[in-house]
Formats: sequence, structure tokens, C-alpha cells
Amino acid sequence: MIDEDLKVIEEKILRGERLNFNDGVALFHCKNLAAIGTLADFVRKKICGDKVFYNVNCHVNLTNICSARCKFCAFGRDENSTGAYAMTIDEVISLVEEALKDPNMGGLHVVSGLHPTWKFENYLAILQTIHEKFPALYIKGFTGVEITHFAKISGLSVEKILTQLKSAGLQAIAGGGAEILSDRVRNLLCPKKATAAEWLNVARTAHKLGLKTNASMLYGHIETIDERVEHLIKLRELQDETGGFQTFIPFPFLPKNTALENQISQTSMWDDLRTIAISRLMLDNFKHIKAYWVMLGVPAAQIALNFGANDIDGTIHRENILHEAGASSPKFLTEEKIIKLIREVGRVPTLCDCNYNVLKQGE
Repeated sequence: MIDEDLKVIEEKILRGERLNFNDGVALFHCKNLAAIGTLADFVRKKICGDKVFYNVNCHVNLTNICSARCKFCAFGRDENSTGAYAMTIDEVISLVEEALKDPNMGGLHVVSGLHPTWKFENYLAILQTIHEKFPALYIKGFTGVEITHFAKISGLSVEKILTQLKSAGLQAIAGGGAEILSDRVRNLLCPKKATAAEWLNVARTAHKLGLKTNASMLYGHIETIDERVEHLIKLRELQDETGGFQTFIPFPFLPKNTALENQISQTSMWDDLRTIAISRLMLDNFKHIKAYWVMLGVPAAQIALNFGANDIDGTIHRENILHEAGASSPKFLTEEKIIKLIREVGRVPTLCDCNYNVLKQGE
């Protein structure tokens, strides 16, 4: 992109005009990362001010036994593989009780593999038990892929699945599983799980039922730049329709221990910051853009707060899925550490629940 092209995009942003597909592609080819970051930071401040959201949470990965076995995943196992596990309800309760040693623990992030023999009732019973035993904890859980799987194995509609999950205590839906919303990519990397249309249908249905959802993009593998931009536009179009997305999380692909390990290198910080900034510019109807410190690494996530991000995720307590793929970040951060990271970049630490209700705001 020449400077004149960037100037045209800058003028559109300053006028509050929506960027189109060609603008998105041009930004991904632009080498002026500082300029893109400056524009993204301008939009971030206009949309959400100086608050940076975080939560005090615990990840609960119910099982790594998964029938999908996606090529980009290092977490999933066959049922008889070394390291395969499936948590019992007692084990889940024990994990949550351990997390509650932190007096500020606020909620849970519950996601897992597509177990080949578990029924929907297994997942529902675990959720219901968690909610009944720990009613003060908010629960964000399950992805569009998992919910599509629940519908297929139960014979129920997506709407009925979501209604039952909501009644059992689910308060928001996790954003994973979107990967790249391209049938070409999904047919090559994850043909055994939800299609792009099915993932979007879960989000649309959840929004209709009053359940907020998150959205994500897994980038840096076999997708093209055009497919990245198409992905963002599909999310933006659905957000225009429903307004039910809360945050967008760009996930850089981590190749270690995946089927692609010897074919694809890990993304650079340059690409990570560029993708976060362009996401902020293209997703003009999303309030929150997350710099997920687990995948980016803590220093990059902190820098990303100057590239359009206004959410740094949470304490995590225990993260397994991404560390299996080689994430070098800590497995958890203390709340004090997160607050310090946010304050160092001159922003306001803002503790929230899974629906961005403010629980505590710093100075």
C-alpha cells in the first residue's frame, strides 16, 4: 500500500465511514504498522474510552477426548491415547473449589472436546451441578462448535439446546471454534466439526434468545488475507443484524504439537499487532477487542492495548488447551499483575463479569 492509499483509509475512519473489503485487504498489505496502530487506537478511544476490561476467572476444560481432531489442535486426543481424560462431576467441583481459594474468583470459562460417547445430558448435568453448587460464579461456556455438536448428538434444535443450557445456568457463550469462516479452510483443517454457516447460526440463535456470545478468528495457518477479511465482514454483518456479539478475540495459530507443526511457523508479533489493529478498524460495531495474553504472550498483549484492544482477558487460573500447542505464557496471572500491566500503559483497570458488567474500576 502506498501512503496515498493509507491516507484515503484514514480519511474514511476520521469521517466515521465504514471500511470495505478492499480497505481491509489493503491494510493487511500495508507495511506502516505504526500508522495502522495509531488509527486503531483512535477508534478504540472513541468507542470505549480508556477502560481495559479483565476478569478473575478459571478455565474448566471438561475433556480433551475429541472426535473432531482438527489439524491445528494440540489439545484433542483419541479416547485411548496417552494423556486422554474426561473429568467427572466430582473432579470439576474439586477444580472449582481450588480456584475459589482466590477470594476474588468471579467466574468460569467452560469448554472442551467433542467427546465421542458423552451425551448432551452429560454436559448439561455438569453445568447444572456447577451452577447449583456455586451460584455466585458467572458461567461463560461452550463454543458454537460444541453447541452444534450437542444438537447433532441429541436430535434437538440449536434453539432447544441453548434454552436448556441457559436454564441450567449458562450466562454467555465462548467465542472459540470460529477459526476461519471459510468452507475451503474448514474442509482442509477441521472437516468433522461445525461449518461456517453452523457456527454463525449458533450465534444468531443465541442472540435471539438473549444470550450474548463472543467471536474469534484463528489466523496464521493456511488462510489467505482475503479469507481473514471475509471472516471479519461476516462477523460484522451478523453484528449489524443482532447486536449480540460482545468481544472479538484474534487467536494467533500456535503450531507446536499439531499436525501442522513442521509446515507452518508461529506468527510474528508484527502480524499479531497488525491483526488486532485491523480487527478494531473493520469491526466498527464491536465494542470490545481482546488481546488474549495467553496466546500473544504478556508483553505483546500489553503493547496491543495501544493497537486497538481494550480487553486483556483474565487471571485464567489454569489454562491447558493453548499450552499444549506451545504457548509460552504463564498458566495464570494474579489480579495484581493484570492491574499493573494495564496501569503501565495509562489505562483504567476495569473488573467485569462475562457480560461486561463492571464489578470494580481502578484509578
